[in-house]
Parts: sequence; C-alpha cells; structure tokens
Amino acid sequence: MAQENVGASKWLSFVLRHDPASAGLAMDAQGWVEIPALLAATPLIPDREALEAIVRDSGKQRFAISEDGGFIRANQGHSVAVDLGLVPLSPPEVLYHGTSEASLAAILAEGLRPMERQHVHLSLDAETARQVGGRHGRPVVLAVAAGVLHRGGQPFYLSENRVWLTGPVPPSGLSRT
Repeated sequence: MAQENVGASKWLSFVLRHDPASAGLAMDAQGWVEIPALLAATPLIPDREALEAIVRDSGKQRFAISEDGGFIRANQGHSVAVDLGLVPLSPPEVLYHGTSEASLAAILAEGLRPMERQHVHLSLDAETARQVGGRHGRPVVLAVAAGVLHRGGQPFYLSENRVWLTGPVPPSGLSRT
C-alpha cells in the first residue's frame, strides 16, 4: 500500500470496525456504510478512486465494497455488533493464532478471548500468524485444534478476506508451535 494511504487505511479500519459515529456515519446491521457519506466525512480520502485504491491495495484485504458499489464495510475485526452474514464452516484440523510473548502466559492460562471484538481471529498458516503476532512485540505462534473444537460444537466462520473467526478458545485447544 502506498505510504500516503496508510493513515487513511487506519482511519477506515477504526471507523468501519469500531466507531462509525465518531465520523458522523451510520452503519447498517451488516456493517455497511454509504460511500458518499464516508468520503464526505474525511479529507484523508479525497475521492472514490482513492478509496478504491485503498481497498484494492490493502495487503490484508480488510475492506469490501458492496456489489452495487454504493457501500463499504470491514471484512472482520468489529467491536461493534454487526452481522456479516457468515455461515459456519468446517475448519482445517489446525489453525494458527499469532500473539506477543508478553501475552502468552495469560493466553495459556485463560485461552483465547475475542477481547473487545466479536470473534477470535485465526490464520490458515503459521507465517501469517507470526506476522500478526509481531505487531505487538516478539511474536509467538499458537496452534489451535480447530477440528477438535468444531467437532465439539464450536462454530467457525471464514471471512471474505480468508481470516478464520470463532468464539473463545479454551487453553486445552491451544499448543505452542
């Protein structure tokens, strides 16, 4: 992503995941915000072309534009209640979660919790999880026994940008890789 778009992308993430009202925006139950209203709410994104570049160039594909082109939303990571319309899926046997070494003891004692978000975020591969964990310090990768948890009744969802989502994961479902 171009350097000038990083600030705009962070603003979009905040507004579309956590606090649309801070920008004077209304979000529907599925997390969609009208694009014209969004563009009017910030000088960080001068026009639709710039917005589309942010969506297209986001390495993690954090955002989606509606099929009719009128709305935008975050693909996952919401702390506000939204219904992304995801259907439960059978996950791979093992998924991965990246965290920092500083958080490891608490996670191994209490399990993974969504914290302020709606879901725990899991990666399909250890390298992606390592990158995620590295954002907050020395990274640690945990293997999540997704298949076992799923067979035990825990639902798993796959977001539009290929992030696996689930509820709390107990310590028994975790192991350090």
